[in-house]
Amino acid sequence: MTLNLSVSPDFPPAHLSGWFIFNTWLQRQLGTGVHLELYDSFEEQREDIRSGKIDLIYANPYDASMLVRELGFKVLVRPRNRADETVIAVRKDDGRNAVEDLQPGITVATTADPDVHIMGMIMLESADLDKSNVTFREYDNYVLVAKALLNGQADVGFFLKAGYDELSELVRSKTKSLVDSQISVVHHTLVAGPRMQEHIELLTERLLNMEEDLKGREVLKSMGLDGWDRMEDEQTEFMIDLIDTLID
Repeated sequence: MTLNLSVSPDFPPAHLSGWFIFNTWLQRQLGTGVHLELYDSFEEQREDIRSGKIDLIYANPYDASMLVRELGFKVLVRPRNRADETVIAVRKDDGRNAVEDLQPGITVATTADPDVHIMGMIMLESADLDKSNVTFREYDNYVLVAKALLNGQADVGFFLKAGYDELSELVRSKTKSLVDSQISVVHHTLVAGPRMQEHIELLTERLLNMEEDLKGREVLKSMGLDGWDRMEDEQTEFMIDLIDTLID
């Protein structure tokens, strides 16, 4: 039986090859076939998750609720030193230097990444901005969000901090951050589905020990990760509850 691995579409494109390398490493650890399925669209990926086509996923915090509470997935680990934070950015030559400088009527470039969008909207509240007085343009990824900013198609961009940090130096030099969130307890996580149950114990052990092995360290480096930390059930429930509270 071949298992299917997927990755949240908001992962930094610079590390695309790293996930293919990880997929090869994963097959060797489990002794079974694993296929890496990547998506450009959050909605397309969610449809396949609900259809039972995905067995292991590097999931964004928003999708963790659906995976764990609706579909019986189990969170195994989270990436070390990589909390999910949101950046609100504008063009470098924009005269506004704080969220409070923003005015009703602005256009916001965003993605279908719900937790980032929600956090961005919460941070806009200090300027009395909400969906009633802001226009949104949705893009498939953070590179396109940045392009919309630079091309003048949007005044403000919402970014996953990891996505913002992975933009090219040239692009970042033409933008500036107005504010970064500092939640620190929201993370992407590696989540295993029902068909992965027999592999969970071995996989978790191998993931936690990746950095102790030369090849494992090379795989982590290719993915832009420092290592993995175990995600306890209590931590998972707290994160999901927090995301659900933010959404409500």
